[in-house]
Amino acid sequence: MPDIVLTRIDNRLIHGQVATQWCGSVGANLLLVANDATAEDKMRQGLMRMAAPGYAQTRFFSIDKTIQIIGKASPKQHIAIICETPQDVLRLVEGGVPIKKVNIGNMHMADGKRQVATSVAVNDDDVAAFRKLQEKGVELEIRRVPQFAAEDLNKLFE
Repeated sequence: MPDIVLTRIDNRLIHGQVATQWCGSVGANLLLVANDATAEDKMRQGLMRMAAPGYAQTRFFSIDKTIQIIGKASPKQHIAIICETPQDVLRLVEGGVPIKKVNIGNMHMADGKRQVATSVAVNDDDVAAFRKLQEKGVELEIRRVPQFAAEDLNKLFE
């Protein structure tokens, strides 16, 4: 069973908050970006590697590859999975990745989305994915950084 210490939705993927605050607070030594587009984007990967803390390895896998190999993780790997969307997380869970809790950190405002929390904007597809995750027993929390309290989760479903 892989040691998943954090699963975070953040459309910026690896950046300062993830690298300096979240990884340290949860003890992650492997940052796994699970996202189909990023798995193919070497330039974006290079930028994220520069933002990652020196003590953590980085991996950039498609959703399918993550599902296929997560079970082979070493017990010494303390994994922070970072996804761009709730749909990516749902695909991981439906594929058998043992995710118990999801930290919703940052989902930018865009056409067709509504702001529901300080740094979270959702559309109906996002809300449907969050509902399915809850139905599968996955705990959800809206929290930008570890030292802030979680925001009211009901905001997602209003």
